[in-house]
Amino acid sequence: MELKALLAVNPGSTGTKIAWFLGDRELWRENLLHGPDELAPFASVTDQFSFRLEAVEAAVRRRGSSLEELAAVVGRGGIVEAIPGGTYIVDDLLIEHLRRGRPWEHASNLGGLIARCLGDRLSVPAFIVDPVSVDEFEPEVRVTGLPELPKHSLVHALNVRATAKRAGRELGLDWRGVNFVIAHLGGGISVAAMKRGRIIDVNNANEFGPFSPNRAGTVPAGDLVRLCFSGRYSEKDMIDSLIRRGGLLAYCGSDDLRELRRRAADGDEATELVLRALAFQIAKEAGSMAAALGGDVEAVILTGGMAHDSHLRSDLTARLQWIAPVLAYPGEDEMAALAEGARAVLEGEEEARSYREAVERSRRLGL
Repeated sequence: MELKALLAVNPGSTGTKIAWFLGDRELWRENLLHGPDELAPFASVTDQFSFRLEAVEAAVRRRGSSLEELAAVVGRGGIVEAIPGGTYIVDDLLIEHLRRGRPWEHASNLGGLIARCLGDRLSVPAFIVDPVSVDEFEPEVRVTGLPELPKHSLVHALNVRATAKRAGRELGLDWRGVNFVIAHLGGGISVAAMKRGRIIDVNNANEFGPFSPNRAGTVPAGDLVRLCFSGRYSEKDMIDSLIRRGGLLAYCGSDDLRELRRRAADGDEATELVLRALAFQIAKEAGSMAAALGGDVEAVILTGGMAHDSHLRSDLTARLQWIAPVLAYPGEDEMAALAEGARAVLEGEEEARSYREAVERSRRLGL
């Protein structure tokens, strides 16, 4: 079988990661850093499109690769409508939704835009894979207690699904035929119940569940309302406190887990308490996801950047091994996951999904 060249594009808030694949082999990757002075002239994330596209093209030239060799371009999906997981062709409706930046702007939306631009120019397919707005919830998961505030799905779907596939391969099982609890432990924490390949529940890292390096997680609702109306904070202040200045940063003044481990080792009891609480909250959320799966769990999986921390892994393993064996895949490889999703379509292992059809189905279901 002829090996196909793929370009994966994963924009973040301060940089654009790109990687070049030939078949399943990564030939090179770069993280193109964009300083504050470079991004300052742009009024919105969408306005950065041409700047980031030119940076990608320059990096490909610098590496001695040719865009003309590509069989497809795949970008990070971004925040779009509620859709099932999978690989999607970047169609016109998806382009429209990536550009609009709602409910908020996110740099990852540029991945699909760049992929489509290059794909059109080269007459090759453009894809996105497992955006953060993947929604495979079962109906009862959406009910919260206030009809005006249903639970929405936002999840580190790309790494969660890639990790489930990896665990399935290593266990000799079809990942779509077993159940996992998967905890993505990064700047935000997603603890997901995966039922036979579908993410049927997750905490939504911005609003529910464990606190994280920057995010407050679940907080007392009544006290939060009273704080909002105290007159001391604006709406922006409160949102920043919940998703940018909460968690480890709020308690310890730092969101660097390595630094906090050093403090705890030097006898800082307050920091040690917060780190124990972090593990406690993650374990409690994982336990709730095991309950969502009826206790039928093949493995509990720890992944994401914080899974590199041996103390956290050890603590979580001790707390969670009663559910199922605990597997650890520290870090995340979103670039390989993007390429894998595109390659599966190109090689006929999976069928590319239609974003328009998925959105129309979600709207019929009232998602």
